[in-house]
Amino acid sequence: MSFVQKIQETASYIRSRTALAPRVGLILGSGLGVLADEIQNATVIDFEEIPNFPVSTVEGHAGKLVIGTLEGCPVVAMKGRFHFYEGYSQKEITFPVYVMKELGCDTLVVTNACGGMNRNFQPGDLMLITDHINFTGGNPLIGANDPRLGARFPDMSQAYNKELIATAEKVAEKNGIQVQKGVYVAISGPAYCTPSELIMLRNFGADAVGMSTVPEVIAANHTGLKVLGISCVTDLAIGEELEPLTHEQVVEVANRTRPKFISLVKGFLSEVRS
Repeated sequence: MSFVQKIQETASYIRSRTALAPRVGLILGSGLGVLADEIQNATVIDFEEIPNFPVSTVEGHAGKLVIGTLEGCPVVAMKGRFHFYEGYSQKEITFPVYVMKELGCDTLVVTNACGGMNRNFQPGDLMLITDHINFTGGNPLIGANDPRLGARFPDMSQAYNKELIATAEKVAEKNGIQVQKGVYVAISGPAYCTPSELIMLRNFGADAVGMSTVPEVIAANHTGLKVLGISCVTDLAIGEELEPLTHEQVVEVANRTRPKFISLVKGFLSEVRS
């Protein structure tokens, strides 16, 4: 079965479970999946039930697809995601992005927990992603290209939609939420960076570092989805001042940041729903 046929099969299965046609796709990162619990009239499907879907294996990633409405906007949300370091190919981890497009989405909101390398950041900050650096060592578009999905050489000059960023900034100001803006660099993981690696990545021009998002954003741009990226800064990843870090600490800070994260995303959806 071809990649396109798998997308169609998966979308057909999801349509058999709900009549809702989503407009916005949400990928919810570590500790941020609680937003999916606020989706109304929700159809919840375990990843294990969905044909061709990988399975999330990381703590803080529940592994459920939730379809319903949020702030009056029809959405499909991934409560948890897949990562390159779990052993999946980048084509596999970005498969749900193409399914979202097939279901009718025109916009993708992708979120993550990250380390802040910019000295002006603090744990608990939200960062609107303005651009990214792919340092994973892979790319989801390697291999044969099916023109039904997108161009062989997709443009990435505006990988994160400027109008969507402006809308998110307006919502943040309206709700009294301070947001940062910056460049996100993706590494493969699963080991956290050494001090020297963090200094190198900062010198590349990155403000935050994480182990996700970039492959999904590449796939989204390939298939024509507009992207808004939001990072939750869970720790300071300053190479010269680096302290030991655990995944539990990352999830704990993400949990504490939930209220303003939820407020920002819900406010954004209310703006783009029309």
